[in-house]
Order: sequence, then structure tokens, then C-alpha cells
Amino acid sequence: MYPVADRDTDPRHHPAVAFPSPLSGGQDAAGGEGWRANIVLYGALAANIGIAVAKFVAAAITGSSSMLTEGVHSLVDSANQILLLYGQRRARRPADALHPFGYGRELYFWAFIVAILIFAGGAGLSVYEGLAHVREPELLRNPTAAYVVLGIAALLEGMSWGIAVREFDSERGGRRWWESIRRSKDPAGFIVLFEDSAALIGLLLAASGIWASHHYGDPRLDGIASIAIGLVLAGVAVLLAREAKGLLIGESADAAIIDTVWRMLDERPEITAVNHVRTIHTSPEAVFVAISADFADDLPMGRAELLIEELEARMKAALPELTSIYIRPERREDALIQQRPLRR
Repeated sequence: MYPVADRDTDPRHHPAVAFPSPLSGGQDAAGGEGWRANIVLYGALAANIGIAVAKFVAAAITGSSSMLTEGVHSLVDSANQILLLYGQRRARRPADALHPFGYGRELYFWAFIVAILIFAGGAGLSVYEGLAHVREPELLRNPTAAYVVLGIAALLEGMSWGIAVREFDSERGGRRWWESIRRSKDPAGFIVLFEDSAALIGLLLAASGIWASHHYGDPRLDGIASIAIGLVLAGVAVLLAREAKGLLIGESADAAIIDTVWRMLDERPEITAVNHVRTIHTSPEAVFVAISADFADDLPMGRAELLIEELEARMKAALPELTSIYIRPERREDALIQQRPLRR
């Protein structure tokens, strides 16, 4: 039987495997490169903390339900950014005996927690406050203060949204937006994008509710705006939970990566057939690949070992994200066959 190679998870070769940073390509977030890589999160956090304070002050002055809802919204967003930064730090821990492939996928867990927090803390409280204001309406006081705060908030949120869009746009490689979100393995980028988009929509709804309530003399309209903001947050939470769930369960690598691995195997005359190439992301920038291939019957065992090591070296040089490579020589009639995926 030919050898099965998995040099990256064999403790004789690597006592501890340090996985790359999910956003900084292996740089420590405490350093300059890590800070710049997390500019989207830090920018959103700074904006949301300041905006939350201003909104709560305006809510106290005006008695606006939608302004109070927006304050809660910004506070929840701030907590989300802190959770994502914490998740990134946890995900960078090196592999150990209990978690031989590292902790990279812990970031996906915290992304799922963020989705739950948006749904419960943001959407739930917004709808509750809106319903309470509809049942027991309270006349607005000094709406001018609310408009000033909403204008400043829109400016800051717009700046944060612009940073998020620019960073996400630089990584989507010409793909359509929704396709890029579905295929992204880094939840931090699209979570901030979704949050900032929801924040801008929420500001528009809050301004509309305050104006309508003041113009028509019906404070219930302000409560209806709060309910609408809650529904927007609920929709965002469901979308984020769906994406985070897929990442948490485990998603395969991009079809282009699988195609490159398959092509490298096909190029070798010693390999008569590729049975399957299976991949899974162990972090946004780390991929585990398991390969089953049918080697030529007359290939000596020593030559097979050298071939496997050569293939590993070539794959890692071409695809640095392959942090662990497992190659199993296996007769085609005994193997589980996978069709070569089409590049999208």
C-alpha cells in the first residue's frame, strides 16, 4: 500500500501549526498591518459608539420612539464589532492536541452570535418599543434636535459604509455583489457592510417617522417607524445567520482552487486518475484539502513518497491558503468518485 501523506497535521513535522489571521494574511492584529486590515471594523466601531450616545441624548430630548430605537441599533452594532474583533483574536490561536486544525472557524461562531444579537437586541427591542409607542403615543418635543443628530449620524454612517464598500469591492474580483457575499469566507467584511446598510435605511425611516409624526400631529407614526426599523434589522439578521451557518458547518474552497489542485494532479503521468479533491475552510484564509488519486500500478513506493512530497510543495507554492494537504493513493474502483467541478 502506498503511503498516505499529511505532513501538515503530523506532530513530528509541526508540533504547533499557527494559522493565519482571518483578515490580515497571518499578521498579528496587534501590529500595524493587522490594524490596517481591520480598518472596516475599527471605523464602524468608532462611528457607532459616538452615534449611539448622540441618539440616546436626542431621544431623551424629543421623546422619539424611532430615535430611541436607532440608539439601541447603534449600541447593538457597537457590540457586534467588539464581538468580531474578539472572535478574530480567538481564531488566531495556534493549533493544539484538542484542535489540530486550529481555531480559525471560531470566527464563524461569533459571526452567528452577531446575527442572533441583531435579531434579539436590535430587531426585538425596536419592534417592542414601536408597539409600545403606538399603544401609548407621546407627542414629540423639539424635533429639530432629532434632525441634527440624524444628519450627523448619516454622515458618520455614510463614511463607515463607504469604507466597508471600498474594502469589499476590492476583494470581489468582478463578481456580482450577492455572489461575492455568498462565496465570501470572511464574515467580518460583509457583516459590517450589512450593518451599515441597515443603519442608513434605519436613519431614513427614523427621519421619515419623526417628520410624519410632527407634520400630521400623530405620534403613532413615529412608533410605526420604529417597527419598520425592527423589521429591517430582522431581515439583516436572518441573512447574516444564513451565511454564518454555512461557514460554521463548513464550506468548500473556491472552485478555482479545486481546479488548480486537480490540474496539478492531472499533469503527472504517474497518476492515472483523480478520484476526488475535497476541501474545507478551517478559517477565512486557511484550507484543508483531502485528495484521493489512483497511482500507476508499477510505481515503486519510494517514488510515490517523493511524488507526494513534490505535489505538496507545488500546491503550497501556488496556493498558500492550503495549510494542510492530505494525499491518499487509492485504486479507482475502491474510491468514492467526485466529478471535476466546473470553474464559476
